[in-house]
Amino acid sequence: MLYSVTVKPNSKKGPLVLEANHELTVYLREKPIDGEANTALIKTLSKHFRVPKTSIKIKTGVRGRKKLVEIDKL
Repeated sequence: MLYSVTVKPNSKKGPLVLEANHELTVYLREKPIDGEANTALIKTLSKHFRVPKTSIKIKTGVRGRKKLVEIDKL
C-alpha cells in the first residue's frame, strides 16, 4: 500500500504518527542529518503498522519532507 507522508524532523512531539486517509504526518525527534530521520521514520512506521522494518520502502522523497512510502503488509 502506498502512503503520502509528511515528515516533521527535529520535533518535540515525536515520535508521533497522525493518519488521515492515505496521508500520514510523522513527527520525529531525530534531525535530518545523514539519514537519521529516514531511519527513524521507518522504525516509527514499522511500530505503527506492526510490520517488520524490511517491508517499508521510501519510494520517492528520500531527501525531502514529502515522501511516498510503500508498506507491504504480511
